[in-house]
Amino acid sequence: MSPSVSPLRNALIAQILGGILAVGLVRIAYPQGLGSPLAIAGLQGVCAALIGHWLGSPKWWLVIHCGFVPAVVLASRLELAPGWYLAIFILLLLIYWRTDQSRVPLYLSNTTTAASLLQLLPAEPCRVIDLGCGPGGLLRRLAQARSDCEFLGIEHAPLPWLWARLTSLGQANLQIVYGDFWQQHLGPFAVVYAFLSPHPMPRLMAKARLEMRPGTLLVSNSFAIPAAPVEHVVEVADRRATRLYCYRM
Repeated sequence: MSPSVSPLRNALIAQILGGILAVGLVRIAYPQGLGSPLAIAGLQGVCAALIGHWLGSPKWWLVIHCGFVPAVVLASRLELAPGWYLAIFILLLLIYWRTDQSRVPLYLSNTTTAASLLQLLPAEPCRVIDLGCGPGGLLRRLAQARSDCEFLGIEHAPLPWLWARLTSLGQANLQIVYGDFWQQHLGPFAVVYAFLSPHPMPRLMAKARLEMRPGTLLVSNSFAIPAAPVEHVVEVADRRATRLYCYRM
């Protein structure tokens, strides 16, 4: 997807074309199906996902395409008061915030990944930062295991930030900050950890090369950085076969 193209615009195009295609297919192949809104919604989801893939949408958008209209149809059958829809929207907004702009969904780093990342930290005391720390589980585990190190997490989604902030209050070597990690200088940190998405990785590497000190380590969970020489890859022994791509500055 071109950086100049809004992901929301692509999503809207995929949803509209998916609906037109789904209704057209049902009219031609099985007109009786027009009386089944849920079946049409399911077909629309598949069509929208295929169109989204053709437009270059990230994989996580394809899941949204598949489920959006079917979820709307199912929700309409529940006859919920309008206030519930507003409450659900606000809750999702507080969790995911402006994912449409950052193109970085909420990914969670598991316990096994934390143990693998712990092995990558220098033996001597150091500073470590998690760019987009979510609810902060990874940093809490690292801070507990390495009391000699200082850890910083930055999160821009309000609810994950609040959870991370509250659950880290008892750990003196862990600080959780609300804000945009692009505004944070990476110079003080020996290890920079990021679990983002393919979209921001080239920009992150450019920032790391400009700001990080020689010999320090950039670790990307799951997403390799194009055209950047990787020092080594850590194969994490978890169910999703996580890979940690390590880049030495």
